[in-house]
Amino acid sequence: MSVELPFAPVDAIIRRNAGDLRVSADAAEALARHVQAHGAALAVEAAARATDDGRKTLMAEDFGTEGDKASLELPIAPVDRIARLDIDDRYRVSMNARIALASILEADADAVAAAAAVLARHADRRTVIEDDIETYFELAPYFE
Repeated sequence: MSVELPFAPVDAIIRRNAGDLRVSADAAEALARHVQAHGAALAVEAAARATDDGRKTLMAEDFGTEGDKASLELPIAPVDRIARLDIDDRYRVSMNARIALASILEADADAVAAAAAVLARHADRRTVIEDDIETYFELAPYFE
């Protein structure tokens, strides 16, 4: 699967949660892959809700939230492409739905980045690496 999301904004999200730690390119790529997969899955669920309501346009309420475009680090165009990865071409994605999805994905990325920074510090490293991101996803089910 190609990654639609540029790594630079994902790197910025990790950096804002990592404080004085460095961030490896592999960590940004790993988080971008997870964000993309999660976004595609959320869009499939949203498409099902839209279908249940007799619509072909995904709306912000299908994602259960509203977003604020001005506060987002993630760019909207790649989030739109992520939303369309696993849904039928007959669906449209409204701008508000794109912003809502980006808000959800960015909040999730913030949580992962913060946990990855804790893991890096615990390992007594000065760099957040891909293993920190992957370890978060291995451990997260135990805390849900």
